[in-house]
Amino acid sequence: MRTTLNIGILAHVDAGKTSLTERLLFDSGTIDRLGSVDSGDTRTDDGAIERQRGITIRSAVAAFTAGDVQINLIDTPGHSDFIAEVERALEVLDGAVLLLSAVEGVQAQTRVLMKTLRRLRLPTLVFINKIDRAGARDEDLLDDIRHRLTPHIVPLTGVRDIGTPHARGLPRPLNEARTAEALAEVDPGILAAVVDGPAPTGAALRAALAARTADGSVHPVLFGSALGGQGVAELVDALPRLIPTPRPPQATPTGRTPQVNQEVNQEVNQAGRMPEPRGTVFAVRTGPTGERTAYLRLFEGEVTRRQRLTFLRREADGRTTEVSGRVTGLDVVGREGPLTAGNIAALTGLHGIRVGDRLGETPDRAPQFAAPTLETLVHARQPAQAAPLRSALLTLADQDPLLHAGPGPLGSTALLLYGEVQKEVLAATLAQDFGIEAEFEPSRVRYLERPAGTGEAYEEIQRHGHTGFWATIGLRVDPGPRDSGVVFTYETELGALPRAFHQAIEDTVHATLLDGGLSGWAVTDCRVTLIRSGFCAPISTAADFRGLTPVVLRRALERAGTRMYEPYHAFEAELPLDALAPVTARLAACGSEFKETTGGRTAWLVTGELPARHVRDVELRLPGLTHGEGVWWSRPSGDRELRVSR
Repeated sequence: MRTTLNIGILAHVDAGKTSLTERLLFDSGTIDRLGSVDSGDTRTDDGAIERQRGITIRSAVAAFTAGDVQINLIDTPGHSDFIAEVERALEVLDGAVLLLSAVEGVQAQTRVLMKTLRRLRLPTLVFINKIDRAGARDEDLLDDIRHRLTPHIVPLTGVRDIGTPHARGLPRPLNEARTAEALAEVDPGILAAVVDGPAPTGAALRAALAARTADGSVHPVLFGSALGGQGVAELVDALPRLIPTPRPPQATPTGRTPQVNQEVNQEVNQAGRMPEPRGTVFAVRTGPTGERTAYLRLFEGEVTRRQRLTFLRREADGRTTEVSGRVTGLDVVGREGPLTAGNIAALTGLHGIRVGDRLGETPDRAPQFAAPTLETLVHARQPAQAAPLRSALLTLADQDPLLHAGPGPLGSTALLLYGEVQKEVLAATLAQDFGIEAEFEPSRVRYLERPAGTGEAYEEIQRHGHTGFWATIGLRVDPGPRDSGVVFTYETELGALPRAFHQAIEDTVHATLLDGGLSGWAVTDCRVTLIRSGFCAPISTAADFRGLTPVVLRRALERAGTRMYEPYHAFEAELPLDALAPVTARLAACGSEFKETTGGRTAWLVTGELPARHVRDVELRLPGLTHGEGVWWSRPSGDRELRVSR
């Protein structure tokens, strides 16, 4: 039976991810012609914007076979503005190939990705691309990888005639001393053999390499060229050999040991009953007619055509909601039949499905990328297109929920973003796919509010009946745990209000807090409790509760008080020796908190955190302070209470 590996190709922008995907598909016979990023005819970059810009914006899936293993390739974006796409891809992967250019070497986004891969302990191979380009490096690049990415690497190949069109990869023997030393740092068995003898055999080294690659401790390195094809066969051979094929997880019933549960599972399998399906939607494509195609990675169970599925969705305000639908179309990537555990399929018929929707329980391994820290307002150049613009942006937000599209003032639409490149891509997408010319206001840093204490407020029918609010509502606002979102609960007796009235209150609470608190920013991490309710039949309607809820909620917030929080970025700055003082002085003036300063021989590496509102200023000043030699990297890293004026 053919097994499946889901492999992600990750890299800094322009390192050659899409070219490597094309080469793998071509060499395996999946496609009969190599596509080119420059020509805009690649298999995975199928969007018009992607073809024009030569960058990957949305994750794509393509499959090929290596022996008895089907390898699903997931080509992910390399630009930091599309980190949300990378986040969703990582969650469904069995392993990854981290791509570096032999010319440009370790770049900013490469370091972001490797930090995440190491934290997740995702099995990862490193492929050094472009060995046939002038300026390509090998041994000193390996040293850079050890110092700037991960110290635990094992080169599987070397290079002959590097930096020339005749460059070729050469196998490295696994029993060389440096390989044993590298594995000894993370494998107790190899360490004992190196220290006490006898020296580890080649078989022992190969077994240790496979085991430590599987648990994310070691990263094998290969050299090659996606365009020329050098080293690609060695990469294909290494993938199924070093990255383990996943086994569907089995849940342990309460009160049973794993051994007993194994017997239960055997009984279940013998009875012919499949476990409940569990998976994640990591990509959604919308067709010309508006029909959505959802890409589902299944971790457990089975999905068939005509099956009815219920997905769980984590809303922007922290709520968990359900989305149900019946599968009308099922196209399993690379094979026929139903969707089984470990595979990916394109599903149709699921109306309203979004990226990030989950089937069953949440996977144990979930990447933790910070939310976007920028906010912008979008206007239609033609006022008559204001409503179509909002509809189009909501459609795009379904493909990338971290956009968090919502209503803005004067008919505009508010969006959350990671960076300015997203604006350019969104503007081009709106023009080409929807025929809408849009204008984006300058981005501003997005702040948050959290309750400082507890506050209560209520209004009775008698006092507001004459205004049209035939409703009684009492609300209490309490601070909640960090990252808990907004939680709505009841202290009133269930059934005291019709369900429609309860729903009107709950929906309005979430919408009001998302719209802005006492300082105009979204309120989060709080618990809102309905403590009093009443209605007058048959006069009261849901509109009465939707109208009165914001009045009561804002009054409760005023009594609780709120504190403002601003987003922070973690940063790393590589500086020439003579630039340390002026750069750190500038960073200190921006309120930076320094974590570590290392180096001092050829350059300095400074790490720390600073308020997101100062990041753009530092990025603009760094070239002048370092004579163009400084390297800057930063990413969102949570938020802190605002202690200075904006």
